[in-house]
Amino acid sequence: MGADIGVVQLLVVLAVIAVQIVPFWKIFPRAGWSPWMSLLMVVPLLNLVVLYVLAFKAWPMDHFKSEAFA
Repeated sequence: MGADIGVVQLLVVLAVIAVQIVPFWKIFPRAGWSPWMSLLMVVPLLNLVVLYVLAFKAWPMDHFKSEAFA
């Protein structure tokens, strides 16, 4: 009775998911990860874990920067 989802609600949910996945699809390859990892960003709580790991891991460019200044 009250569990029906309309077309508008479905489109809004899909738009929110797309807005959440697309930036990470571009960020993850730059960090050396598969772009498919961006699908994890729609899983509640797991997205926070992935975000923190991504923020504090060593990125591939960090290696090149440290060699340039050594």
